[in-house]
Amino acid sequence: MSRYGEKIDDSTVRFVRTLPGPIERVWAWLTEEDKRRQWFAAGKTELRVGGKSELHFNNSKLTTPDDEPPEKYRPYSGDIRFEGKVIEIDPPRLIKFSWPEADGAASEVTFELKAQGDKVVLTLTQAKLATKDAMLSVSGGWHIHLDLLEAQLSAGKKLPAFWSRLMELEGEYAKRLG
Repeated sequence: MSRYGEKIDDSTVRFVRTLPGPIERVWAWLTEEDKRRQWFAAGKTELRVGGKSELHFNNSKLTTPDDEPPEKYRPYSGDIRFEGKVIEIDPPRLIKFSWPEADGAASEVTFELKAQGDKVVLTLTQAKLATKDAMLSVSGGWHIHLDLLEAQLSAGKKLPAFWSRLMELEGEYAKRLG
């Protein structure tokens, strides 16, 4: 299984990662604000269909002190907030929410969890991406955020430098996704 996201169609990318379990622990890291802010974004999620899904990003807090945001992402290096809606939920196996896009449309993010012994298979899908640039951006972003999640769940694993790794990943995804 590759650690890289895969293009499913022109508007969908999917990641599959095997993480340390149990499933309830991984679910908590996806849905509880205090845990989720350590690898992705803060913000409350109402765990019901139609509930708010707040995402409060500050990726500069997820990196090492010497890792500066590149020019491309400097406008997004501070506090950024989005609010979507929970579309589907089946704790602790699935949560799907809308992700507002800059053009006013919304993509959809789905986290699916499956227990596999003492591990958990996480499948993350982001669908309805409007452009190729959006797919490249979210692919690199999800990859580094999932690396951070894995590091948090794996005691003693070193956290990667967010911004420099994101730029490396964007170059790799430009080649992989065409």
